[in-house]
Amino acid sequence: MVLRQLTASPKSRLQLSRKLAERHVPEDVAEAVLDRFEEVRLVDDADFADMWVRSRSQSRKLAKGALRRELADKGIDADVAAVALEQLTDEDEEAAARELVERKLRGAAGLEDREFRDKTTRRLAAMLARKGYQPSQAFRIVGEVLDHAAAHAESEAEA
Repeated sequence: MVLRQLTASPKSRLQLSRKLAERHVPEDVAEAVLDRFEEVRLVDDADFADMWVRSRSQSRKLAKGALRRELADKGIDADVAAVALEQLTDEDEEAAARELVERKLRGAAGLEDREFRDKTTRRLAAMLARKGYQPSQAFRIVGEVLDHAAAHAESEAEA
């Protein structure tokens, strides 16, 4: 059962422990199995955390805050999570946020209308917040991307 779980996707020790508990495997047996799996490196929370951070930061563009919460939910120790999160630089995080905002803005028109721009700013900053970005960072990035988009639209209109 544990091997089948690992075949589907990598799992943390806590996730596997929960699965074994769901199947009513006695706790001492589950611990022995998980200890053996760790011994032969089929279960390694540090490797799991590294893979999780790489995957979720690239596919979902999640910030360190959201990734830290997800790792905690999966039973990853805070120190192990911190090491895994070191692979993400502040520049990587900022670039991911910009990419998200730019993607959402594609084809947007009407940025010169103050009310529309304010609404768009709030919506985009909220989207970044849900992905774990700090509010100050989210509003700054959204403002910069909107300024750039408005300037770009203005220069195209003049041409």
